[in-house]
Amino acid sequence: MAKTWEQLRMMQPIAGKMLTNSIVKQRLSHAYLLEGPKGTGKLETALQIAKSVFCSQRERFEPCLACNNCRRIESGNHPNVYIVKPDGLSIKKQQIQDLQEEFSKTGLESNKKVYIIEHAERMTANAANTLLKFLEEPKSETTAVLLTEQVQQILDTILSRCQILTFLPLQKNLLIEQLKERGASLSLAGTAAQLTNNLEEALSFCNEEWFAQARTLVIKLCEALGKETSSLFFVQEKWIKHFVEKEQLQMGLDMLLLIYKDLLYVQLGEGEKVVFQDQRALLESLSYSQKRMISALSYILEAKNKLNANVSLPLVLEQLVLRLQEG
Repeated sequence: MAKTWEQLRMMQPIAGKMLTNSIVKQRLSHAYLLEGPKGTGKLETALQIAKSVFCSQRERFEPCLACNNCRRIESGNHPNVYIVKPDGLSIKKQQIQDLQEEFSKTGLESNKKVYIIEHAERMTANAANTLLKFLEEPKSETTAVLLTEQVQQILDTILSRCQILTFLPLQKNLLIEQLKERGASLSLAGTAAQLTNNLEEALSFCNEEWFAQARTLVIKLCEALGKETSSLFFVQEKWIKHFVEKEQLQMGLDMLLLIYKDLLYVQLGEGEKVVFQDQRALLESLSYSQKRMISALSYILEAKNKLNANVSLPLVLEQLVLRLQEG
């Protein structure tokens, strides 16, 4: 989904403001390095730079997203926008040489050219040195945008020739809005945003039936524990069959931590911090003492630590539920 600079500036205020100011003043750098965690908008920003360079109907810094150039960049078919991705595990010297050869040609439509290198840290030593020569002799109408999640693996000589822009993890409220824009329900988006700062990972959670069922099982266990019904039987019948892998159970326990924190927030009158907002009625009906809730948080954290020590998953779960029941 194409984004506007206004949306990107909300996601990354500092980087977005610096880039849009440069576009308005026609002072784009010949080379940028966008560095930061996965899912923070680096590729979208790189493509937006290209659209701002080529858009035929741009207003100040904002490309129209509708003209022929904008549409071709969005679909990956613009002749003057070149994207380099790892070929297998690395970016090879030949790929950078192909890029140089492509950019040595005179453009049919324009002499402006933009190239984007994804996962720049995966360049082989030969590829990085070849790129370095390219960066040392920039053409006035060429803009390079390098993307990386591991800036410490980029050659210092390349870093020194780029303007470095750091992309920060998304704020929770912005991440939730991004997920809702992509069709996620508020309840799933709110939970996913607590488990990761990565937009792509959070979106994959929201699109998985397993994740939705896991959330439901966490709610049902909390309800069973509150009503002192047979929680152990519920865990043996439902949880153990659903949370088969260690990573899955870690996520289930993370959700259980969230819902117990919610119980505490409700008692403290801090309802705006509640993650399971769709379960407010349930949370308000459970009359735990604060001491019991704090103990429960401690028990869940202990269970998470036991999982890292390769203890039997069913055993960890059963012991946890017995402790939660006893309070």
